[in-house]
This record gives sequence, C-alpha cells and structure tokens, in this order.
Amino acid sequence: MQKGNIGVTTENIFPIIKKFLYSDHEIFLRELVSNAVDATQKLKTYASKGEFKGEMGNLTIHVKVDKETITISDRGIGLTAEEIEKYINQIAFSGANDFLEKYKDDANAIIGHFGLGFYSAFMVAKKVEIVTKSYKEGAQAVKWTCDGSPEFTLEETEKADRGTDIILYIDDDCKEFLEESRIQGLLNKYCRFLAVPVAFGKKKEWKDGKQVETEEDNLINDTCPIWTKKPSELQDEDYKKFYRDLYPMSDEPLFWIHLNVDYPFNLTGVLYFPKIKSNIDLQKNKIQLYCNQVYVTDSVEGIVPDFLTLLHGVIDSPDIPLNVSRSYLQSDSNVKKISTYITKKVADRLQSIFKNDRNEFESKWDDLKIFINYGMLTQEDFYEKANKFALLKDTDGKYYTFEEYQTLIKDNQTDKEGNLIYLYATNKDDQYTYIDSAKNKGYNVLIMDGQLDVPMINMLEQKLEKSRFTRVDSDVIDRLIVKEEQKGEELAADKREMLATVFKGQLPKVQKTEFHVETQAMGETAAPIIITQAEYMRRMKEMASIQPGMSFYGEMPDMFNLVLNSDHKLIKQVLENAESSCSEQLVPVESEIAMLKLRQSELHKAHEGKKDEEIPTSEKDELNNIDKKLEEQKNQKDSIISTYAAGNKVVHQLIDLALLQNNMLKGEALTNFVKRSIEMI
Repeated sequence: MQKGNIGVTTENIFPIIKKFLYSDHEIFLRELVSNAVDATQKLKTYASKGEFKGEMGNLTIHVKVDKETITISDRGIGLTAEEIEKYINQIAFSGANDFLEKYKDDANAIIGHFGLGFYSAFMVAKKVEIVTKSYKEGAQAVKWTCDGSPEFTLEETEKADRGTDIILYIDDDCKEFLEESRIQGLLNKYCRFLAVPVAFGKKKEWKDGKQVETEEDNLINDTCPIWTKKPSELQDEDYKKFYRDLYPMSDEPLFWIHLNVDYPFNLTGVLYFPKIKSNIDLQKNKIQLYCNQVYVTDSVEGIVPDFLTLLHGVIDSPDIPLNVSRSYLQSDSNVKKISTYITKKVADRLQSIFKNDRNEFESKWDDLKIFINYGMLTQEDFYEKANKFALLKDTDGKYYTFEEYQTLIKDNQTDKEGNLIYLYATNKDDQYTYIDSAKNKGYNVLIMDGQLDVPMINMLEQKLEKSRFTRVDSDVIDRLIVKEEQKGEELAADKREMLATVFKGQLPKVQKTEFHVETQAMGETAAPIIITQAEYMRRMKEMASIQPGMSFYGEMPDMFNLVLNSDHKLIKQVLENAESSCSEQLVPVESEIAMLKLRQSELHKAHEGKKDEEIPTSEKDELNNIDKKLEEQKNQKDSIISTYAAGNKVVHQLIDLALLQNNMLKGEALTNFVKRSIEMI
C-alpha cells in the first residue's frame, strides 16, 4: 500500500474547487459520468487504431445508489497506478501547489485540464474511492482512497474487468443525492444524450400489484439524438417527435433549422420556431447547449444573439469555450462566429420559406412576427436580411413586404412635403370609426397590435426614406395626410372661442387626463365631434411602458384633442343656441372687456420705445389692474356660457358619444348617458 500527500493543504484545494470550479453541487454527477463516457470513447478510438485488440463487450456505464454511496462504473480504458498519480494526485500539473499559485486569481484559465472534473466528487462526498484496471495487457488493478484531506492511499486490489468504478461516500449534509428520484432527475437533465449508453438500475414493471425490477437495464439516454444525424436521414415526424420529447406541453413548432457546420468551427443542432405571440421573457431559456452531447446550460446568452433566445432546441459544439464546470461561457472569437452563423442560417431559412411558399409564411406570420421584429430591432445584420421578407398586415388581413406596401400607398398617401404616410390602428374594434373614415378616403390602414410594434415604428421611420407612421385616431381624417386642400370655411375667432367654452366646461374630470378643445371644418357628413390623441406624446408614453429610461413620459398626463366639426348641423345648432341664450347676459361683459382692451392697447402704445424706468408707476399699476379686471370678466363670461351648457342635453350627449366611441365613458357617466339617451328618445 502506498500512502501519500496530494501536495496541498485541505484549506487550499477544496475551497477553491467549491468556490471557483463548481457553483452547483449537482454538477458532480455530470462530471463523473461524462468522464466515464470519455474513458469509453477513448477505448473505441484505440480499438479503431488497432491499439486495443481485446473484446469490447457491453460498454454501458452504470450508475448505482445505495444507502451510503453512489457508484459510477465504466468499462473504458481504466487507469494504472502511474496514471492515478499523474492525473488524480497531481491534478494534471507538475505540482498542485504550482496549480494553486498559478490560477488562484483566474480560475477560468484551468479549462480543459484532465482530473479537475473528478474532484467535483468532494463537493458531496466525505470519502471517494477509485477502483480501476487499465485496458493495457497485464495491468494490475488498483484502489485509490481519499477522505477529502491531503492524505490518500493507493493499493493493489482485485478487479476482474477493465474500467473504473468511482465510489462516493455521500456526506451527511448531501443526503438528498442518495434519493433515487434525485439522481434520476440529474441523469435526465445532464446525461440524456450522452454518446455511450448510461444505465441507472433496472427497469421496473407492475407485478402482483407492485413494481418489481426486471433484468433489463434502465437506460436513461439516447446515444444518437437527431442533431448527430444527417438531415437526409430524417423525416418531419422525427423532428416533431424530438420537439415533443424536449417540450412535452408545447404546441407543435412552426418549422425548424438543422445546423451542421465543421468549418471554421464545429457546430451541430436543431433550432425550432415555436408559436410565440407575446410575453418574450417567458419564452426564453429554451435552447439547450451541449458540448459533445454533454448538457451544459439552457442560458445561451452570448452564444446566440438575444432575439434568437426565443427559439427552442439544441446547440452542440466542442468549440464553445467553457470553464471546468461547463456552466459559463467565456469571451472568445469563436462565440462571435457561431452567433453570426446562426443568425445567417435563421435568416436564410425564413427567406427560403417566404420565397418557396409565401402562403405558408403568411399563415404563420402572426406567430413569427414578434420573433422577427425582435431580431430586426436588436441585430442590424438580421434587419438587412429580414426587411426582404418581413411583412406588414392591413386591417383587411392582407400582407405586404415593406417594398410592396410602399408601392401600394405612394400615390394616395403622400403628404405635401413628399412624406409617405403609413396609417395604422392598434385595435380594429376600438378604432373602427377612424379606420372606416380613412378607408372611405381611399387610404389603407395597417394593423399594428404587436408587443414590439411601437419600437418597430420608430425604427422604420429611421430606416425607410421619407416615411412617417401615424395612428389613424391621432387626428381628424383631413389632417392625417395634409395635401393642402381645405374643406369648408373656418369659423371666426369669437365663435370658435364660444364653442370651445361651451364644450370644455362640460368635459369630465379624469385623473391624469387633459382635453384641448378646437374646431375644424370637416364637412357636413363627418362626425360632429371626434376625440384624437397626438401621435408623438402617445407614442412616447407607450415607449415609456417598455423602456425604463423614458419613464418621465409615463408620468405625464394623457392629452386628447376634442375636435368640433364646425360644418355639422348639430355643432352649428349648439353655437346658435349658445349665442342667442347668452347674448343678453354677455353684452355688458363683452362691452366691459372691449373697453378694458382699448385702454390696455392705448397704454401699450404710449409705452412703445420707453425704458421701464421712464414709464410712470401709476400707468404700470393701471395696466396690472386692467389685467386683473380682464381676467375677472373672462371668468364671468366663461361662467355664463358654462351655465348655459350645463343645461344643454345635446352638448352632454355629443361629448358622451365621443367618449363612448373611445372607450372612455364608464361608471356613473355611462349610466347618466344611458338615462339621458332614453329621455331624449
């Protein structure tokens, strides 16, 4: 028996293993089983080269659990005593002290050094034994034992077959790993697609009312998953079945991409386009990353562009740099190349479907839209490809490429400045009246109701030359696309002021909402009153809800325009009634206002060209007094008009109809509207 010292103190080696190499205790099982796979694969390689001429036999790796231990057994190349000394005791370095000194500040730099994976066993075990026999002819079996201290023993032992048994005596605070269900779950997670068969106990069947073990091994992995095969060997059903196996509760995928490249890096995999309509974050982390069929992570940020994390599926590459725990990606030129390659493959696949079967592409657009928009917003090289097949959908359900839509609307939707105006709606039902008005003018209206449509609109206004997007309810129809033509005669200023006062005083008080009243000649057949919301402020508020840096806009009140159609007979009637009903009371007030304004004008004219100190104090005081009196008279005038308007049912009815049309009439106001409507009928 040989006794020895690994060469470092427990205070040095094991804290570093736990702190830097492995952030999650459960990783130990993946490391030990994948080491067993490596040993088995090496035996196959030696046999193919003629360096091993013995019987290969059954190469299944076995994982067993009992009351105190976990055992991982393989029939791979095994180890000699010298190899244990080299690869286990010295941790693949000239000395463990050199290892600690060299890498104490950069644990990530230990990538690829054989032996470190084995030491993950001490995260869960108080003692570890290695019973091993080399494949080499005449080799002596040996047993290595260590309890986690720097001390170890190495002795000859009996072992009938080549290969290695790793026996872990589980620590008291890690007893969860002695539960069969826990180990089964870890094997399913990490070892599901290992290239060598892995068995965990025996298959069970029901017999005499209970489950009993059979003689058949319980194999937990598929050694030849579809991404290791050629696309020509697979049918659509193979891809769909694999997807169902990965995501049992998901809808059938839209389509998929089979990745297979060996230059300038190695990469295989299958990526699926799931049905994704909203809720981006809940759709992420569905791509599983593998390294030579060993599961690494489902957090693939850094490997693929952010928008591609919406995809589902598998990527397998030995060229992605990982630290020893295979859990964290590191900065490397290959990562950028892989990211670029995957982006190109996705774009090419979408372009191919669009070109070869546009009907199929259009039928899936509503599911694809959020994915493609996300890509165009975040990845410039993807936008350059996607703008050829990305679609715009109008309110009639017809689809157009960007270029096709420009051709469609350029003749009728170009304003006097030469800008192409894209009209859009976000809700066909809520904005039906506005959509209908636009279509009656011969305009086409897009439906932009997606989760990312607001930032998409902002981007397209920058990308598309002389183009502007305007929501169909952001203004009256004649001002959505200004072409210089005027319709109807504008009212005189005093009449516009009268109408504004009549309606403004009767508008409901809504929290964080402001109304501005204006008049516009819109034609006798247009609605008497319409509510619009300016495009810029509404869009900024919408952006604030998804972009934290714009929260300032989110705190601002909603601002609406209440536009009165001065051509409509009801508005004319309200104006006439207001003028006649208020005339007697308004005459003395307006006379006083006229006199005050005349005196105010005289004083301002007298002060022209004078410095402030040259103006008599008495005249300054008189001007201040005039300002106060004008304000008092203005308030009195507004009060007279508002008192009249308060009793005018037509005014209230028109306001409520406009609010109702915009889904803004609720609660008591809605009840009052219904009662008033019945009374008026």
